[in-house]
Order: sequence, then structure tokens, then C-alpha cells
Amino acid sequence: MLHLRVIAPPDQASAVTDLLDGDPGVTHLVVLPGAARRPSGDLILCDVVRERADDVLRGLQQLGVEARGGIAATDVELTLSAAADRAAEDAPGSGADAVVWDEVAAKTGEQTELSGTYLVLIVVATMIAGIGVLLDQPILIVGAMVVGPEFGPLAALCVALLRREPATVGRSVQALAVGFLAAMLVTVLSTWALTATGLVDRAMLLADRPLTDFIWRPDALSWVVGLLAGVAGMLSLTSKKSGSLVGVLISVTTVPAAANVAVAAAYGVWHEAVGSALQLVINLCAIVLAGLATLAVQQFLWWRVARRFRRRSARATRAGG
Repeated sequence: MLHLRVIAPPDQASAVTDLLDGDPGVTHLVVLPGAARRPSGDLILCDVVRERADDVLRGLQQLGVEARGGIAATDVELTLSAAADRAAEDAPGSGADAVVWDEVAAKTGEQTELSGTYLVLIVVATMIAGIGVLLDQPILIVGAMVVGPEFGPLAALCVALLRREPATVGRSVQALAVGFLAAMLVTVLSTWALTATGLVDRAMLLADRPLTDFIWRPDALSWVVGLLAGVAGMLSLTSKKSGSLVGVLISVTTVPAAANVAVAAAYGVWHEAVGSALQLVINLCAIVLAGLATLAVQQFLWWRVARRFRRRSARATRAGG
């Protein structure tokens, strides 16, 4: 359930109230005339079940509320209310499957910024994975996966492609490209530095690495893992499951490959660098394709649910009239 805080200009307040009051998924409706000051207008508060949140937000936007007023939405963690229970029963579909597209877009849009924190995290993750490659240590690879922040831009890219937002697509691609290039460059330099101090050497890369050599040997399973990671990532994003845990799954297919590219390039083992780069490209493409397909299927299925609900509501209105 979402809690909505709407500031409606006086000439729109009646239409906004009617819209909210007429939706079966809205409850706990409160109208405070003239309470808002900046911007001025009526303050309208309500709770809406997630199954109806997307349609309600779209209706408010069609009224133009956001242009002269404002709309804010927050998650409601706990609701003890028979009215809320009835709203959930009257709304179509399941709240766990409902997608609030404005919420998804806002969440992912924030993660396209090429910030210092993002760059530090992806550099650190790649450096840790680079050491894990040389030591053939899956524990370090897992640690790097936990640190890797690339799930955000990848998710934003999928959402922006579906919503046809070229500006967000550009920012997402930039964050991924600059992030991975910077991380690999720093990892090359750190590998040279560690080699100069005698902590690692080229023989470690050339030795048998049964636990991590899959990173630079792409095959059909690389596509499978990438596709599964993309599906899981998008579902975690839209259903509000643990995005951090799924981010680890995303990183298993990206950060280690980028690290292996850097380490192999640092030692001039070009066949391994090329294999790792191919692994990285395959996995990134698979994640984006699967994520985009998952979002498209969710959008289509929920559109069908919403259409059936509108038809049912129209028949009920005609019968009541």
C-alpha cells in the first residue's frame, strides 16, 4: 500500500477528490481545504493499494496536478484497518505482482548518476575481483559481487528503453561505460603495483585456476546466467523484493569478467583478456534483453488485469444506473 500526499490547486481540488473517492482501491481519504501554502491549494491525503496505484497516479497526472500542485508517494509498512482490507479485496490482481511505473522510474532514475560513490564502489569491486582471479579464490569474487553497484544503471537502462526515455538511456550507458572503463584501468594499475611489490605475478594468472577460469571462457551458459540474472533483477525491482541480494546475482556476471579483462591485459595475456571481454559483453546484453522482456511482459499482463477491472466497473455502473 502507498500513502499519497496530493497538493491540488483550488480549481482542481474537486476533480482530484472525486477521482480518489471513486476508486475502490483508495481508502483513508482526508481533504484539508486551503492547508497547502507552497504551492497553495488543498492538501489531500489517502492510502491506495498497490494494485490501483499506477492507475490512480496516471489519473492525477492527466488532471495536471503535478504541473501546479504536487504528488508524493511513500510506502506504508503497516496498516491495521478493515477499510484497507476491503480496498485490497476490491482491487484487481495481487499487490505482489502490481507494478507502479512512476515509482520504478523514479527509483532507477536516481541510479544513473555518475557519482563519486558509484565510481569508487565499482573500482573497489573490480580490484577485489582482480585479486580473487589471481588467487583463484571464489570468496573474494563473492565479496566483489557484494560491492558492485552496476545493478542500478542496468535496471535504469531497461526501464528507460521500455518507456522510451532517450535521456535516461544515455545516462545509464554512460554510467556503465565510464564505470567499467575506469574500474578496469585502475585494476590494471593496481595489478602492476602489486606485481612490483612481489605480492602477485604473471604465473598466478597462467596457472590452473579451476574455481575461476569460467570467467574468461564464455559459452552458452553465459547467456543462460545473464538471462536469469536479468529476469531476477527486474522482478526484484518491480515487486520490492531484496534488490541488494539480486544485485549480487547481477554482479556475478559482470564485475569478475571486467576484473579478468584488466588483470589479463596488465600481464599481456590477450586471449584471456578477449575471452573475459566477450563474457562481459554477453552478460550485459543478456541482462538488458531479459530485463526488458520481463518488464514488457509485466506491463502487458497488468494492462490486461486493469482492462478487465475497468470493464467490470463499467458494467457495475450501468447496472446500478
